[in-house]
Amino acid sequence: MKKMLRGYIVILFLCIFVVAFSGCTKKEENLDNGKISVIATIFPQYDFAKAVGGDKVDVKMLLSPGVESHSFEPTLQDISNIGKSDLFIYVGGESDEWVDAVLETVKDKNIKTISLVDTVETVEEELVEGMEEHEEEEEGEHEEEGEIDEHVWTSPRNAIKIVNKICDTLSEIDSENKDYYRDNADNYIKELQKIDSNITEVVNNARIKTLVFAERFPFRYLAEHYGLKYYTAFPGCSANSEPSLATINFLIEKVKEENVSKVFYIEFSDGKVADTICSMTGATKAELHSCHNVSKEDFNNGVTYLDLMKRNVETLREALK
Repeated sequence: MKKMLRGYIVILFLCIFVVAFSGCTKKEENLDNGKISVIATIFPQYDFAKAVGGDKVDVKMLLSPGVESHSFEPTLQDISNIGKSDLFIYVGGESDEWVDAVLETVKDKNIKTISLVDTVETVEEELVEGMEEHEEEEEGEHEEEGEIDEHVWTSPRNAIKIVNKICDTLSEIDSENKDYYRDNADNYIKELQKIDSNITEVVNNARIKTLVFAERFPFRYLAEHYGLKYYTAFPGCSANSEPSLATINFLIEKVKEENVSKVFYIEFSDGKVADTICSMTGATKAELHSCHNVSKEDFNNGVTYLDLMKRNVETLREALK
């Protein structure tokens, strides 16, 4: 937390610098293409806003494709772009504490904001059997309160709520096109509902309902909404990278006990811990995509949240049969 506080202070000074030198040219610089300007911190809300806004919006993602989202820090240009936007969409929670300083400096610019964690019912990260706790930033630091699990978009049921919120907010900004946004949102929600139904069908017909992850677990909402049990090395936002030997041995035993056929890893992971567990159990590894971000190749090819979740459905179908 001390490290995070220092980062927060740095961001505050950057915000003051940007506001001091950016002037009051928001509308002239921002709306020269006649579109609503939307800034999204990471991929899920970027993709949702593009789907709902269509050709009426100009959506930019702060996180570069291919970059691990938990290490993101905004640049001066990022802060300047937020200050010129009409709508800023971020996750919220502890990893987005820098946002408070940015929004404080642009509060007079009439920017609409959406925090994903405020659009759904959240749960706290939990320590399940065998999981290692967060590494402390400083010796003696301890969290007094539980930390919200920020990965709310990993369940399509939450994604539906987020899409509706984006639609409503765009309609407030641009009421003349509210029917356009509503039609886009409804069409997108129909696709999300299909994914929801497919996951429900997979789980209802599953031989086992246990997921084993060799690393972080950003799928708490997926597990909660569909009745899945899980074992994992770390919570979803953990800074830890390598599990202890005791944790690896615990996961190996769970794979054997539960007769698990797939050991999961997430995007941008080297999968080496999953390889180790598989070599000791006969299981095979599989990627479950958390949709935090996409590779440069996928981004350039127009891969969407829906595409990634459809892949996840088939991965779960194979793993749980």
